[in-house]
Parts: sequence; C-alpha cells; structure tokens
Amino acid sequence: MNKLEIIRRNGAIPTSSPGEDHISGYIAYVETLPTAVSGVTDGYSAADRIRPVSSIERAEALGITADHAKWEIRVLHYQLSEIFRIHPGILLYVGLFAKPSGGAYTFAELKMMQRYAQGRLRQVGIWLGDKVADTALITTLQGVADELARSAMPLVTLLAPKVASPVASLPTNLIGKGKSRVSVVIAQDGEGRGAELYNHADNRATKSSVSALGAFLGLLSLSKVHQSIGWVEQFPLGLSLPAFGDGSLLRSLDDAVVDTLDKAHYLFAVTYPDVSGVYASDSHTMDESTSDYCYLERVRTMDKAERSIRRYMIPKLSGNIYLDESTGKLESHSVAHLETQANRAIEEMSKAGEISGYKVYIDPDQPILSTSEIEFTIIKLPVAVARRFKIGLGFTTKIYKV
Repeated sequence: MNKLEIIRRNGAIPTSSPGEDHISGYIAYVETLPTAVSGVTDGYSAADRIRPVSSIERAEALGITADHAKWEIRVLHYQLSEIFRIHPGILLYVGLFAKPSGGAYTFAELKMMQRYAQGRLRQVGIWLGDKVADTALITTLQGVADELARSAMPLVTLLAPKVASPVASLPTNLIGKGKSRVSVVIAQDGEGRGAELYNHADNRATKSSVSALGAFLGLLSLSKVHQSIGWVEQFPLGLSLPAFGDGSLLRSLDDAVVDTLDKAHYLFAVTYPDVSGVYASDSHTMDESTSDYCYLERVRTMDKAERSIRRYMIPKLSGNIYLDESTGKLESHSVAHLETQANRAIEEMSKAGEISGYKVYIDPDQPILSTSEIEFTIIKLPVAVARRFKIGLGFTTKIYKV
C-alpha cells in the first residue's frame, strides 16, 4: 500500500536563552583545524580561529564531526554535543588554537576569546586533555582571568587537564589564595561515547583524558549565577557512569580517596544512594576554602553585580555633585540620587532571587572638592547553598502533637 509519511523536525532555528549569564566560550588546542563543508564561507583558518556556534549542526557545518579523521576533532564534537544537550539555548564561542611549543601554555587565547566576544563571556571551558595540571598552570590561568577582571571583563574558567593514572595520586596542593577564577574538572563518562573515545586506538599512546567538560560547561551556563551546579534536584549531568579522566570508575575508589579529591577542590561526577542519575560533586574553585570565593556561584554572583553597577554608575561619571552650603558636605539629594542609582543595579539581582539582601551607603562627609572622588559602600547578602543535611532519625513511644 502506498504511503507518504511526513516527519516534523525541530531545532533548526537556534534560540538563545534570555539575559547574558549563559554566554560561554570553549577553547581547545588542536593540531589540525576542521574544514567547513562546501558552501560555508566562514570556517576556521589560521587567521580565523574563533567562531560563534549556535548548535551542533552549525559545528558540523564547520567541519567538527563525530567521524572526523582526527581524534581531537571527534572529542571536540563530543564536548559540543554535550553542551547543547544540556543547554540548547547557550550562546557559545568556540576557539581552536595551535598547541604551544614545548607545552608552555600562556592562555593568551583566553584574552583573545573575551575580546572577540566584546567582553560578554561569563564562563569558558578549556580542554587540555594531554597536559597534566600543576600549580604553575593554575597560577598562569588565574593571572589571565584576573587581568580580564581588571579590564571589566570578568569570567570564570573550567579547566579540563589530563588526569594521570592513578587518579588517587593527583596533586592536592593546587588550591591557593586568590585562585577563584579557575575550577578543575577531572570527570569523564565511564560508558557511552566518552568511554569509547578514551579507549579508542587513536588515544592508546597518549591516553589523553576525554573529560566531561562539555557537560559541566553546559550546566554552568544553564544555572543561574547564585545556583550551585551540584544542586541534585536541578542539575543532573546526564552521564552514563561516573568516572575520572584516567578511565577509572567512581565506584572503584574508596570513599577516603573521593573525599580527598573533593577537599582538593576538584570537580567530578558522583551518584547518591537511592537517587537515580549522575551529578556534579560540587562547585569548587581553586581558591582557599576560607575564601568568600571558593565556590563558582559566589564568583559569578559578584561578577554580575560588578557588571550591573558599572552599567548604572558609569553614566554618572563627571556629573555635577551639589554640596550643602552650610557644611560643605554632600547635599542630601545628591547622596540620595547616587544611592538610588546604585540600588537599582543591585535591586535587579534581588528581584531575580540572586542575592538575599543588599545595602548601599554613601558617607556625605567626603572631600569631593579636593579629590573629585566619592566612595560607596555596597554590601550584599548572598544566597546560601545547603551542601549537607544532618537528620536525626529514631523511634519513640509517643508522638506529641503541638
């Protein structure tokens, strides 16, 4: 019997999530650039190494395919697939750069990416599957991120280095004061495509880590700035079997080893008893545990506040400020006007539930005539994250009703 079947497809018109908190970058250092398909005129070249990628179909049109001859490009396709699986509405920039001579990474490419995106990148994933992380590498990356922050282009980075076997021997001294813009991802999928790529013959000699960087970057771009990517109820990773970048499975490690990795602030994939799914272990940065910025959500929340304050306050620069004629102090209405402007910047975050509270204060007794400067005090009460529950459970002979 003759039959005509029409299958309605979806996803051909990329849509972007609202706001700019989701704008992200992905950096890979490759030996070979992909070749765009016929008809695509804006592919990668030695002179054009950064491209906006709105969907996995767009990536494939640029030559980033699952069956590419080069293993590193197949890994790239896998990571981008994971990003778009978790967050289809992400605005993503993908930079493919040459590997540095002698493996001396300066991460100058991070600055290139942020400037290409006109300072809009909020988070960037960096895949270094064949490079083991050490203190110098983390410090270098943090230095570049700090420079961008000083230039009013703050971002956080997810670094996915090579995980040398055994994972239990990973250094536990990478944490350091001020390393708040670097997080280190050591997770990998122990089944499915991630495991296939890791075990492929093309990776037999180097045993580079494939990583679950794409899934982590997808989650980070999907989450609101005040939310931990470890929130079990909200952010499943979607991996098949939690593993590490050396191929070892989470279930094969003693709890003490896993606890040591967590205390060293590595990010990896975990499961929970009686709950299905795979989740991020936490949202650590490589800053000290006593720092206000030892979690990604703290850094991202403050970054957003800074951007908002600049947006409202920069237009007020070089404006007139009136003084009280009898005291020489800032006139009350001038103080109120500036406080209102600063309040508006933070109020948006408060209404969005991204902070618990805030206060703006300007001391009117400031010598602006001699300094041309006004100091503000802005304090924010962050949203807390419940990382542990402690529940007492037992029997009783009677239930007392209140």
